[in-house]
Amino acid sequence: MTEKLKSTKIVWTLKTVAKTLNVSTATISNAFNRPDQLSKSLRERILTECAEIGYHGPNLTARSLRKGESGVLGVLLSDPLSYYFNDPVANQFLSGIAETIEKHQKQLLLLSGADSGKHNSGIESLPDSFIVYGSQENNPLYKRVIQSGKPIVTVDFDAPEFASINIDNQAAAYEVANFVLTKRVDPSAAILGLRLIHSERVCRITEDELYDESESVSRRRLNGYLQAAKENQIVISPEQIWHVPHNTFALAKQAAKEVLSINPRPNIILCMSDVIASAVLNVAAEMSISIPNELSVVGFDDIPEANRTSPRLTTVCQKSKEKGEQAVLMLVKGETISKILMPTKLIERDSA
Repeated sequence: MTEKLKSTKIVWTLKTVAKTLNVSTATISNAFNRPDQLSKSLRERILTECAEIGYHGPNLTARSLRKGESGVLGVLLSDPLSYYFNDPVANQFLSGIAETIEKHQKQLLLLSGADSGKHNSGIESLPDSFIVYGSQENNPLYKRVIQSGKPIVTVDFDAPEFASINIDNQAAAYEVANFVLTKRVDPSAAILGLRLIHSERVCRITEDELYDESESVSRRRLNGYLQAAKENQIVISPEQIWHVPHNTFALAKQAAKEVLSINPRPNIILCMSDVIASAVLNVAAEMSISIPNELSVVGFDDIPEANRTSPRLTTVCQKSKEKGEQAVLMLVKGETISKILMPTKLIERDSA
């Protein structure tokens, strides 16, 4: 290519690039999108010459308008993006999505609902379909995604009009609670909940808050714990239930220190996540509390670290990675009305 072509400001299109390189538009398109259709040497020559004139491939937005699809799958998240790179459950879920998307040669766009009311970039118009992860209460971006009319699969919450993937949180929580409550003589229990109320503080909850019915994942797990306690004639009052606002080790450790410092101290702690349970194990070790002899601890999720704690954590496996894989497959196959309830499994280890 000449220096003149390189320096001239030209808005390149597939047609003008093909004319300049004296090849067909199909050859240019295949060089960027379907490399298996060209010989290696031809593709390398086309890409080199395109780079020399400043053309870096078909415009995604234009291609989307032309073909009626972008090849992009959107994942709408309820929290800031940073949370999903740090939280092990969310990380497993996104890993399942990413691996499956790659197999089907699609691209991934992560959209955060956090502070979405402040901005309206219109980026939600790009994906062909959406996975919506977690409750989207009062999320303007979720409303715009719905208005797009594109296929949607919800995960870890249920909207009547869309396909969904969930687990039976109440049944799973009941199973793990019943398991540990029946193991001890004279059991007394406390609950370390996750996002039980609208508060950014680690705190115990009040009776009014306890009976404020909700369909959230956390509320269903709480109902499962309380159901098991009631059937085993064990009283768990609101004062024995802690709210942890975010699934972080630091906040969980604060709650763990509080619950293990009360008198009388409970001999069973039911935790709504493995991160919270791991913090309890950590604080118990600092306080020289023997597990499981003096204290039984159970978690929920079965993140990889649950099998590496000391002692190893009894928990519920909810197959977060498989949820991500299944959500992508439902959209790829056009299964946009299915309601899938994935199985869970009680994982018995050393902490209970």
